[in-house]
Amino acid sequence: MMHIAIVDDDETVQAFVAETLRGEGHSCSCYRSGLDLLAAAQRETFDLLIVDWNMPGMSGIHLMELAKLRIAACPPVIMLTNRSDKDDIALALNTGADDFIIKPESPVVILARVNALLRRSAAGGTAVQGPLQFGAYLFDAHRNVVKFGGENIALTAKEFALAMLFFANQNRPLSRAYIMEAVWKSVAELSTRTLDMHVSRIRTKLSLRLENGFSLRTVFGYGYRLETDHAQD
Repeated sequence: MMHIAIVDDDETVQAFVAETLRGEGHSCSCYRSGLDLLAAAQRETFDLLIVDWNMPGMSGIHLMELAKLRIAACPPVIMLTNRSDKDDIALALNTGADDFIIKPESPVVILARVNALLRRSAAGGTAVQGPLQFGAYLFDAHRNVVKFGGENIALTAKEFALAMLFFANQNRPLSRAYIMEAVWKSVAELSTRTLDMHVSRIRTKLSLRLENGFSLRTVFGYGYRLETDHAQD
């Protein structure tokens, strides 16, 4: 499941795209303007932005430019528009769009384009098929064990999932809501204290300090970020 932002001033289009994506199991948040999206990005984490080109106040092109500047680790962007001219398509792609969907489009094509882009970007992916190496840390999903410093560190299932989420999103700020939905499949029913407790445990168990290559930092008022030793503040 991915968290997708849909930005379109037409609520009918919003509802159509959101219903299509939710049917595939994705989580969607809808916004009517670029300013609404930029404000939401200060407290939420998104895996994909679907942006309408023609919106009052701020065009999709302008929004995409600002998003690349203002959103840390900006996710992929799909431009949604009724423009089909080749020059328009080139402008969107050259400005930073990762794909282009011309309205109206069928649900099956929208899903195919979205899922293909998400597979390429692997945003937020935490599925593990075998042991994964991140610096000096070796993750074994079959046993919920991380090998570090010559020792096997046992984690609970939730601790392992949380650690994998951070390591799969190195240097990317993750909001509390995003983390709780990804690991616990819930936001409303979960106390943030539960999240903080689990973060504290994996920080301690895995010795997540920069001298070990990774540091798990609190992003004030937002969530957490796993920084590598070469990350820039």
